[in-house]
Amino acid sequence: MTRIAVGRDHLRHCGAAAGRPPGDISATSKETGPSVTGLAAPFRDAEPATRRADPAANRCRFRVVVVVLAAVAVAVSGCTGSPAAQDAASPAVQRAQAAVVAGLQAAGADRGPRRGPPAQRPGLIVFVAADLSDGGIAGVAQGAEQAARAIGWPLRILDGQASAEGQTAALRLALTLKPAGIILGGFDASGQQPALRQARAHGIPVVGWHAAVRPGPDPGAGLFTNVTANPAQAARLAASYVIAKSGGTASVVILTDSEYQTQRYKAGVMAATLRQCRRCSVLQVVDVPVADAQINVPAVVNSLLQTYGKRLTYLLAVDGAYIDGARVALFGAGVQGNQPPFSVAAGDGDASELERIRAGSYQQATVAEPLPLQGWQLIDEINRARAGQPPSGYTAPPHLITQADVPGSAVFDPPSGYRQNYLHIWRR
Repeated sequence: MTRIAVGRDHLRHCGAAAGRPPGDISATSKETGPSVTGLAAPFRDAEPATRRADPAANRCRFRVVVVVLAAVAVAVSGCTGSPAAQDAASPAVQRAQAAVVAGLQAAGADRGPRRGPPAQRPGLIVFVAADLSDGGIAGVAQGAEQAARAIGWPLRILDGQASAEGQTAALRLALTLKPAGIILGGFDASGQQPALRQARAHGIPVVGWHAAVRPGPDPGAGLFTNVTANPAQAARLAASYVIAKSGGTASVVILTDSEYQTQRYKAGVMAATLRQCRRCSVLQVVDVPVADAQINVPAVVNSLLQTYGKRLTYLLAVDGAYIDGARVALFGAGVQGNQPPFSVAAGDGDASELERIRAGSYQQATVAEPLPLQGWQLIDEINRARAGQPPSGYTAPPHLITQADVPGSAVFDPPSGYRQNYLHIWRR
């Protein structure tokens, strides 16, 4: 396996040069309620629709998807006579098929914790985003904005603009506001220890979204808790889809960003899962800054096509932004959206990913997280910290999105009643 790196600093996404002050996206002049400006809200009115939805119809829909995929798995594993067909019946491929079926069923578990403290008194919460042009981060910020409004707290959103310098500056600004809580949205807590020690000294609880490798409390990193799907589970599910879909014959390039420990970890799990498949191969692990993906990935994919030609059958990415860049190169090379190399992501499942899957355009699947729910969980975890209670311990499962089950909404927002659940917990 070969590893290549693409330089980070010669190009910077969205003009976020070093030293540029953080963007203040959403602010309140009075700490009486959350701001709702500055962010689109594709799911803001989703809860009434969810309440009107027919639960039986939703359950039936998921059963149909699972049955269809299970039938495909049986058809693949039941063939004989060729090496590929024989591998399709191997234990590795059978495990992958079972993982895919389970991943399609995961949405029903997205309800949140069972109990918790009532809403604490209003206090300013600051959401420090790594980069609000990232669809996953923006989706979680919108969920947090909606939850803050529901619990009755003011919320301010700062944009770190895709640079470590911008994120540090935004976090410093957050501390000057003397907030009741801080959310780290999409960047590693390990790189912000001076600011987090200051937050701890002032009694300001800090929760993270994708701010550490694993979900749950991380006092060593200065986090009351970290909200994320299990990254190993998400990465394994994406790799399992590739194994199952290819019948155990995939030749894969993995796209990752080594600056983020979570992305490094996911890439490692993907590679390890693929190595369990005898006839699958990991051709390269390519290190590309995710913030520069649309700029750098087209050239990377062109190089991969020249190097491997038809040997390259799958692009497996830790973030959907890589696929957005890859399709530019694939289209320019005359590759149709439904031809190999097929793309699969284990990122967040943002709006652009769902649209590509829906259209069958250069992306077959993604492992999505329930971004709006995670925004509500972030607010709930801060409420627990402010009430002097431990973290909830809840982790939303990742969900496999394919063309068979892609939602019609802009993000994966499970119809599980989680909003009503949190309102019940908060006594709202």
